[in-house]
Amino acid sequence: MQRCIAHLLAKRFDFEALHKQLRANRGTTRYRDAVHLDGAGDSFIFPYGVVVLWGVNHDDEQRLLAELQPFMIEPAADAVHDIFNYSFDGEQPRIHNDHIYFTGDRMMERLAVSHGLAQSVELTELENYAEKTIDETAHIPRNMATRGTSRLKRRDIARMRGRLFLVESDIHLHHALLDTPEFFWEYPELEGFYTMTVKYLDVAPRIEVLNKKLQVIHDMFDMLAEEQKHRHSSLLEWIIIWLIAIEILIFLLHDLLGVI
Repeated sequence: MQRCIAHLLAKRFDFEALHKQLRANRGTTRYRDAVHLDGAGDSFIFPYGVVVLWGVNHDDEQRLLAELQPFMIEPAADAVHDIFNYSFDGEQPRIHNDHIYFTGDRMMERLAVSHGLAQSVELTELENYAEKTIDETAHIPRNMATRGTSRLKRRDIARMRGRLFLVESDIHLHHALLDTPEFFWEYPELEGFYTMTVKYLDVAPRIEVLNKKLQVIHDMFDMLAEEQKHRHSSLLEWIIIWLIAIEILIFLLHDLLGVI
């Protein structure tokens, strides 16, 4: 029984530069959406900031993570990882109690499973991102429910709208990573291992929940937009009212009282 661990290290890697560096120092094999490092155990690196390690000892793992660090773009603030055990003594491929059973020692099967593991830790990061945003902005709908206003200044509302929009667009941008990888267009015979993995990790139900969280963010975005629009309309109405009042005052003073 050996250990498999999937690390989310960054939003993405400078993948071409990273591959060039690894190819110069190690044996590598390039696949669609992944690079395999030769050596003791198997290491699979994905361009969206994830590395999946199979049977790699702790010292080699730390050396590899240090080697990847200069190529990380927007490193993850909080480490996200998932750990499994695996063996080659299964009667059929399956995952049970975080143990992956293979029927033989075949690297390509591990790569197929790695795609599912990599997507799962990426999804965990998006889930955390959405949850954190909802928690940090929970006071806004609460204030509107109790006081009828968010109690944010116009500039604060604009900043909050911009922040929510960035969160929403960032999640949408990475959401495409959760589709079936193009790797399986070339190796359709391996897709069963990927399907087994994402089903075990409940990827589809988690994506559905993420979409609901994203809708909450979108609704909050619309609510702030509506409040800002209402405030702007109210301001214009008051400006018009004061202009009319001034015009009436001038009329009274000039035409009726002859003061002006």
